[in-house]
Amino acid sequence: MLRGWRDDDLDAFAALNADPRVMAFLPARLSRNQSVEMMARMQAHIDANGWGLWAIDFGGRCIGFTGLSRPRFEAHFTPCIEIGWRLAQDTWGHGYATEAARLALHYGFDVLQLSEIVSFTTVANRPSQRVMERIGMRRDAADDFDHPALPGHRLQPHLLYRLSRADFVLRARPL
Repeated sequence: MLRGWRDDDLDAFAALNADPRVMAFLPARLSRNQSVEMMARMQAHIDANGWGLWAIDFGGRCIGFTGLSRPRFEAHFTPCIEIGWRLAQDTWGHGYATEAARLALHYGFDVLQLSEIVSFTTVANRPSQRVMERIGMRRDAADDFDHPALPGHRLQPHLLYRLSRADFVLRARPL
C-alpha cells in the first residue's frame, strides 16, 4: 500500500537511509536528522499536491518509498515528472519495488493525466534499471546524461528511461 508518512515510520526510514547497501548508488548515506527532513519534505509535497513520494506500507511496516516527483535540476529532459523508489535491503528481490512503482504509474497516468513519466539512475545501478524495464520504461542511449548535481563524482553518468501515457495504456490493456 502507498500512503502518507507517519511519525512511526522514522526509525525504519532512517535505518534504510543509513544502510550502505541501500545507498550504494546514491552520493551519501543520510543521518537521522537528514531522514527527518526528507520525510517532512515528502509529506509536505503530498499535502500540497495530493501526490508525491509515498511511504510503502507492507503489513503495517514502512519498507521504503515510491512515487512521483519533479527533479530540481536542469537537463535536456526537464521539466518532467520522475518516478523513483528506495526500499529496505531485507525487502529486495520480492517484487515490491515493481508493484509499488506500478501503483505510482497508474496514479500519474490515470489521475494526473501525465503524458510521460521518466526515471533515471546511475550506470552501475542494475537493480533499478531492471525495475524500470519491468514497469515498461524504455531507454534510448541518446538520452543518457551526466547528472548536474554530481560533477566529477563516480555516479555522475546516468541512464534515462521514459514511459509515455500512450505506451502505458497499450501495455495495461487486456489481451
